[in-house]
Amino acid sequence: MGKKWIEVEHLTKIYGKGETALKALDDVSFTVQTGEFAAVTGESGSGKTTLLNILGSLDRADEGTVRVDEMDLMHMDDNALAAYRRQKIGIIFQSFNLIPVLNVEENIVLPLNLDNVEVDRAFLDEMLTLTGLTEKRLSFPHELSGGQQQRVAFVRALIHKPDVILADEPTGNLDTRNSREIIHILKESIRKYNQTLLLITHDPAIAAQADRIFRMTDGRLTEEGLPK
Repeated sequence: MGKKWIEVEHLTKIYGKGETALKALDDVSFTVQTGEFAAVTGESGSGKTTLLNILGSLDRADEGTVRVDEMDLMHMDDNALAAYRRQKIGIIFQSFNLIPVLNVEENIVLPLNLDNVEVDRAFLDEMLTLTGLTEKRLSFPHELSGGQQQRVAFVRALIHKPDVILADEPTGNLDTRNSREIIHILKESIRKYNQTLLLITHDPAIAAQADRIFRMTDGRLTEEGLPK
């Protein structure tokens, strides 16, 4: 087995207090290895997005341990967590979150520019080719289809070559053909660059392509094992 890139132990997250308290995560523990594609399924409101937000340092847990590349997220300050987000992970949301006044290339390289990191032009060209966006690199978001906008968001999340990819329903707004292509690109990326992928999905066909499948139910996580 590879290195345990993501390690979560006894994770608990509660929203609200007293009678209105909601336990979004209830004693969640699991690991994901380097180079592994893990899928998390479950009904809406089961805690999947809360888990991803904590792994992406967009939210903090109330109890438990979260380690990514042996870094303890629970004991890192805001500056350290910001550096972690910039350098270690790429997050792909269901919503595209593109900047309307920036073209495709400008949207993709914006995170690097904000961090004063030089753009790897060869890698950018490779990703644009892989996603079929080369001829759209100077187009603006309103000139793109939904599938093309999701591909831009995808490349933007990967442009800094993250070790971990966190994807929250990345194909939720796409048709079947575009969904298949996005998952194919993700699988190629983790294979080529030895990345770790944790993907949330409602689609059993997508989950079946993962190395392992977890299911979230009322804040509790169970492993369903290998896809059939």
